[in-house]
Amino acid sequence: MKLKDSKTFNNLAVAYASECAARTRYEFCEYGFRYNGYEAIATLIDKIAYQEFNHARALYAKLQDAEMPQIDNIDICAGLPFKEKWDLAENLKLLSMDELDEAEVYTRFEKVAREEGFNEIAELFKMIHDVEIRHADVFKELYNQFKDKKLYKKAKEVAWVCPSCGHVSFSKEAWETCPLCGAKQGYCSVILPDDMHL
Repeated sequence: MKLKDSKTFNNLAVAYASECAARTRYEFCEYGFRYNGYEAIATLIDKIAYQEFNHARALYAKLQDAEMPQIDNIDICAGLPFKEKWDLAENLKLLSMDELDEAEVYTRFEKVAREEGFNEIAELFKMIHDVEIRHADVFKELYNQFKDKKLYKKAKEVAWVCPSCGHVSFSKEAWETCPLCGAKQGYCSVILPDDMHL
């Protein structure tokens, strides 16, 4: 079967459009956090948005590998979430749910690609699935810390780093303003569990 005649071809296009939409939604949320003084969370969201961009880039490259010399248009039908509003905590929760929904779709896309004999594309879908699960975990952790007011308070002493000037202090609670450069607390690095990597 040729890729352009397969369900996998359409699934690549749907996945590409979904990743582009996710990136834009995340940038909206990133803007909201940055606007409200939460630079560290905004930076984490921006990092995830950039990873979504690279998912879209990898998917686009697979579409361009198709046997067709030029793709003028691919008609797709896809549901895209429009849940996020301007509530910062709620948006983190919704972003986590969006990532889990995307991961579920990638599981289906991987299965179809394997059935159609496109194992390399199936592996791409699987790798993106795994990253989306990690993104969901990070958004959920940020949501829990944000709603429980534990972003800058910990049970034990930790290193609080100011990304603006590099100042490090060790305590259970982050500074209100950096004693070195005066950056607000929202600039202070957010501490994620050791097993959460972006």
